[in-house]
Amino acid sequence: EIYTLSLHDALPIFEAELIDNLGLVAVDGARIVGALRARLDGELLLVGRIAIAPDQQGGGIGSALLAAVEARGRDAGASTAELFTGSLSEANLRLYEREGYEESERVPGDDGTAQVFLRKQL
Repeated sequence: EIYTLSLHDALPIFEAELIDNLGLVAVDGARIVGALRARLDGELLLVGRIAIAPDQQGGGIGSALLAAVEARGRDAGASTAELFTGSLSEANLRLYEREGYEESERVPGDDGTAQVFLRKQL
């Protein structure tokens, strides 16, 4: 099952997050096994952090969260989704490419790695 969830310590941040957040969590019984943050910026769905419990990775939770937030984004008027990850995050890059995301930009970092931005038409 997937539920909307956002946790922040400061009340104003929490309130703003509730207004703008399209994020989701995946649960297995009482355990949170995955989470994803996203927000809408015009017609662009900005997918933020995706976190999957280490022992649950590779089981389809990330794909399910992406599909669910993409549907929420479409319903809210988004035509494109964008996310980013580090250039060394090979498993993340494979997941995003498998789910239809294509690299749109690569921003070099000071440490020899890059932030890889990917987009998908919804």
